[in-house]
Amino acid sequence: MKLLDENISILAEKWGQFLRKKKLKCAVAESCTGGGIAFALTGIPGSSKFFERGFVTYSNLSKQELLDVPENIIQAYGAVSKETAEKMAEGALNKSPVDFAISVTGVAGPDGGTKEKPVGTIWFGLATSMTDTRTTSEYFTGSRESIRLATIHYLFDWGLANLHELFP
Repeated sequence: MKLLDENISILAEKWGQFLRKKKLKCAVAESCTGGGIAFALTGIPGSSKFFERGFVTYSNLSKQELLDVPENIIQAYGAVSKETAEKMAEGALNKSPVDFAISVTGVAGPDGGTKEKPVGTIWFGLATSMTDTRTTSEYFTGSRESIRLATIHYLFDWGLANLHELFP
């Protein structure tokens, strides 16, 4: 996987500018991106002003232990689901002194997909203490690398649009 591409670096910098301007701090909970979002954010000089921490919860057990995602949620809906993305974001928010937390969970491939959740299925979450948790899903095609990069790119786009609405 490329560590970053130019578009992701630009989007991460936009996040940083927005968060610095609004004096906001964030946490991230990542599964299929394996720390790529945290890597992009911490690549920005001065990121300690807006980035508090990241949780890389690749396994189901780590989602349960580190983010308090209930085992019954994962059993009922799967690790790649709206419900899990929601609980991941909420867990990161609850375990961090931040204004909001974002999450991502999905199937990057090349294996692991099912008929219901094919490779490229990704769920995103955004939690704040002042609103209901927001979630969305996307489907990306291509190689494992391209799916992971598209996921990070989309998260920054979707997240920034939501942040402008939540923190005007």
